[in-house]
Amino acid sequence: MLDLISIGDEVVRRRKALKLSQTELSRRARVSRATIDGLENARIGELGFSKVTRLLTVLGMELRLETARSRRPTLDELMQENRNDQDLVRRS
Repeated sequence: MLDLISIGDEVVRRRKALKLSQTELSRRARVSRATIDGLENARIGELGFSKVTRLLTVLGMELRLETARSRRPTLDELMQENRNDQDLVRRS
């Protein structure tokens, strides 16, 4: 699953490959340098779609949608699994 951390990792990798500074990318994509820094260093919780697409366009990248390959467990399923594990430990 693609998340902001993954996008940030790809953005910094591509930006450096293109020899662009954060300031230059910021100017070209019309996104603040602080936003780019936050994205690249996983310190940003949310970033609007238009900002992401502007950044990726400047970097010659794009997002693609595809069918998920596997379903990730829900929080309820993980909590139930944890309860089951704790029950097994108590019975031992």
